[in-house]
Amino acid sequence: MNPAQIKLVQESFGKVAPISEQAAVIFYDRLFEVAPAVKAMFPADMKEQRRKLMTTLAVVVNGLSNLDTILPAASALAKRHVNYGARPEHYPVVGGALLWTLEKGLGPAWTPDVAAAWTAAYGTLSGYMISEAYGGPRAAE
Repeated sequence: MNPAQIKLVQESFGKVAPISEQAAVIFYDRLFEVAPAVKAMFPADMKEQRRKLMTTLAVVVNGLSNLDTILPAASALAKRHVNYGARPEHYPVVGGALLWTLEKGLGPAWTPDVAAAWTAAYGTLSGYMISEAYGGPRAAE
């Protein structure tokens, strides 16, 4: 990721943060629509899970300009996800649901540059998490 992409991710997330509860609902609804089998990995009451998602996203987005500050937490999170049943093939599905949610939440502010920046951010982080949890290849960035 380059500094311009980091800025785009951070600025666009700033527009989503005020509607974080709604965005989290949209995200999980989309995730369960496209990958119904993963719903069993989540609690019946999703309120706390939605809060954790948005809190984690905020930490990651704010730490993008200094990845070393967020990588230890990302590693721990990836390893915990293995215990919940997450597999490497789930990461692209989650990424797709996240990008879809952002597109819906940002509306006209979801530009090709913003989409590319979020795609790069998710690719970088998910590649790292897969490597940490499963020993696969890391993202190149």
